Amino acid sequence: MLPSDAPHAAPGTLLSVQGLAAQRGDRLLFEGLDLEIGPSEVVWLRGRNGRGKTSLLRILAGLSSPAAGAVRIGGLELRAEASACRASLCYVAHANALKDDLTAVQALSFLAGLRAGPPDAEAIVSALTRMGVGSRAGALVRTLSQGQRRRVALARLALPDSPPLWLLDEPFDALDDRGIEVLNALLADHAARGGAALLTSHQALSLRHPMPREVWLGNARATAPGASGQRGQASVGLPSTPDVMPDSPMRGLTDAPEALGSPKTPRTPKALESPEAASPRTAVPTPKQAPGARS
Repeated sequence: MLPSDAPHAAPGTLLSVQGLAAQRGDRLLFEGLDLEIGPSEVVWLRGRNGRGKTSLLRILAGLSSPAAGAVRIGGLELRAEASACRASLCYVAHANALKDDLTAVQALSFLAGLRAGPPDAEAIVSALTRMGVGSRAGALVRTLSQGQRRRVALARLALPDSPPLWLLDEPFDALDDRGIEVLNALLADHAARGGAALLTSHQALSLRHPMPREVWLGNARATAPGASGQRGQASVGLPSTPDVMPDSPMRGLTDAPEALGSPKTPRTPKALESPEAASPRTAVPTPKQAPGARS
């Protein structure tokens, strides 16, 4: 799909994805991904290891190219207006991207400067203080614990003039209870200002205001559980039969149409139309032994 042919996002949408596909080498991670995220939303991207969660975040951040599909950020097409799109988002990777030979202040100043120029020193120290590492502002990164390093990396979110869209890869990793509380508060404040966040986490989220919307990457359908009319459904077509996690929030595919405001009769996803895929839990009969064969 050419940039000029990309579908336009709905008014007010901060992130719009249409028909996205990602490939790693010869392996197709996902295809046919549609997703919209609006103001004041926190979306929890879920899925098994290797399903492409990090690959998706990197594509949305403009660091990787999709195999197919289009991405719009704030109404702008990512491939056509990459610089303007990157200025509208903050991507915090799973790796902290901190230089060991820099102090916490210097490291945060460098990271902040990559987007919109370095903020003043007072704002840097204030952000570190909010993340609970203000007393370590002058310490070299190599002397910080893993949890303290994570707090320094996340302090970008506490800087003034934060961009409207946050892309966070395992942001709660290495944080203690207090660090989780601080990050939850940042997410809540960001949503209250009309910002949005798309994040991954293998930990259960404790954020309640706003309640995160769960999207599963790797299932036939991904919905917003528990609320009808919520925007931003993601539907993923996989190259193979999807496998539903035992603790999946989908509660069966029949929940999906109601969550989307569709008729109550559930629509069978394409990935489940084949007889082989229709009953993924059906046991495969054991072949009969030939007479006289030893087990």
